[in-house]
Amino acid sequence: MVIDRALPRRAAAELVGTAALVTVIIGSGLQAAGLSQDTGVQLLANALASAVGLGLLIVLLSPVSGAHLNPVITLFAWWSQRRGESPFSCQQVALYITAQLTGAVAGALLAETMFGRTPGVWSTQVRSAGHLLLGETVATAGLVLVVYGLDRIGRAQLAPVAVASYIGAAIWFTSSGSFANPAATVGRTLTDSLTGIAPASLPGFIAAQLLGGLLGVGLAAIVYGRTAARSVAQRPPETLRTVPVVYEASADRSQATAPAISEGSPGRPRGI
Repeated sequence: MVIDRALPRRAAAELVGTAALVTVIIGSGLQAAGLSQDTGVQLLANALASAVGLGLLIVLLSPVSGAHLNPVITLFAWWSQRRGESPFSCQQVALYITAQLTGAVAGALLAETMFGRTPGVWSTQVRSAGHLLLGETVATAGLVLVVYGLDRIGRAQLAPVAVASYIGAAIWFTSSGSFANPAATVGRTLTDSLTGIAPASLPGFIAAQLLGGLLGVGLAAIVYGRTAARSVAQRPPETLRTVPVVYEASADRSQATAPAISEGSPGRPRGI
């Protein structure tokens, strides 16, 4: 068995990156709400900050960990590479997801503390309506389609711009505000603000995100074919490029909110 000595460093990058992403999402929402009472202005500010922050994090961290920052991306990276020359192991999956969840909680607590609020207060933003779950499914499917589509056409280097652009658009065109990230969604239960989500709404959103991830992979296979380009599973580790899933900012149309997203492989790529 090959021991991956860089795995702790990669997991640390996922923790720090996810924490930073959630801090940007929640912090920009709090700042926007404090500066304007206009919901549209709040959503615009939150969406711009979330998209720009996500793109920057992808650029900085993709050479270290692949800049997944999102359990959905990590799970599908594992799925796509399970038969490759350098498979993404179950140990890596578990460590990445643990780091992402820990980072999301830390980021939420940091954002609340920075704005002089009591950290650790549960959100009261109920988001359990069926149309919101549909919106979240669509948002996550689109994110995964973008990530895998870029990889399959050999354009993974465009991921920082493409993924950030998609998230910025999805915040506006989906009813859920495009959380599209289970880890960020967990973190956002800890802010009782416009970017929050009540704990009772958490299971439905995560289920919708996982379903959306499956649909995104299926759509990518239909649109690009299974051999449209050398897939992540077929490339040697040193040439892997990463793609993010995330980022996500979110709002309920009447409420601004934002999470984030990223996918890819854990190598030293040029990518997102």
